[in-house]
Amino acid sequence: MRVLDEATVALLGGDDPALALADVRDVVTLMRAGETQMPAENHIDLATPLGKAYALPARVGGHFNAAGVKWTAHRPQRPDALPAALAVTLINDAASGVPRGLVASGALTAARTAAVSALALQYAAPRAVKRVLLLGAGFHARAHLRMLQTLFPTLSQIGVWNRTPENMSGLNGITPEPDLDAALAKPYDAVITCTSATQPIVDAPAVRAGRLIIQVGYHEVSFAAIKASRQVVVDAWGDFAQRSAKSLFQMFRAGEFAKHEVAADLTSLVIDGWRPDATDSVYFSSFGLNVFDIALAARVLTAAEQQQSGNWQTLFNGVTYDH
Repeated sequence: MRVLDEATVALLGGDDPALALADVRDVVTLMRAGETQMPAENHIDLATPLGKAYALPARVGGHFNAAGVKWTAHRPQRPDALPAALAVTLINDAASGVPRGLVASGALTAARTAAVSALALQYAAPRAVKRVLLLGAGFHARAHLRMLQTLFPTLSQIGVWNRTPENMSGLNGITPEPDLDAALAKPYDAVITCTSATQPIVDAPAVRAGRLIIQVGYHEVSFAAIKASRQVVVDAWGDFAQRSAKSLFQMFRAGEFAKHEVAADLTSLVIDGWRPDATDSVYFSSFGLNVFDIALAARVLTAAEQQQSGNWQTLFNGVTYDH
């Protein structure tokens, strides 16, 4: 099977916002058609405080024709310079079960997450989005900035706030926002939270008519802010609601939110044409669906196969083993 490192994935378009958006659209259609499968995630604790590793299996039909699993290690404490989250995705042919490749998946994860946010901006925003406030300056925030500048070139302003302002160095085409509360009080049409905050940094006063709030991180939006939002939209609702650390699902398990209160999901947005009213306040919870991870990895592997790129690793020598 092929092994694709981060540099090769980038060369093959793994971090391309437009390609990721096209993949996500295709998968949403396959989800409605019943051509995807996404079991609940499994996780184990790492031998380090707060460290966890997640196994995220999925199958995607259509032209992707792939089954696989993304393995992500979250390393809040680490003795090296590698990222806090390390992800690889194993892709098999969905029909034969033969392994096709092992793909470094950090950039893929960031690209598919930003692509989902792009769909939310296109379809779940109460009004045409002209000004966006981005919270965070890390890996996912930078992927979102690239998405905004690539897919929404007519934006009049992209404001960026980060808890550590010096980490915003190298970000071009932005308006630095030194004070979070002051930034949230400005007339931004959308707020995207891409931080590692473990406690809410967006509260009820940030909710206003005509504004979309997209939560990408784990627990950045308070229960009060979600309650104050007129419409609650999700990428999907699944078994992960019983264990996810996302604000909305914590709120669900606390008995302060019910599934029937969800106004729409991605299939409602893309296929059914659900749209909020111009005066609505909308909260969008982006859980991160592993069907998208498998699709993006399969697309990159197809490109690698066509271009004969990556490293080839033989696993099986054709010997038949008796049972």
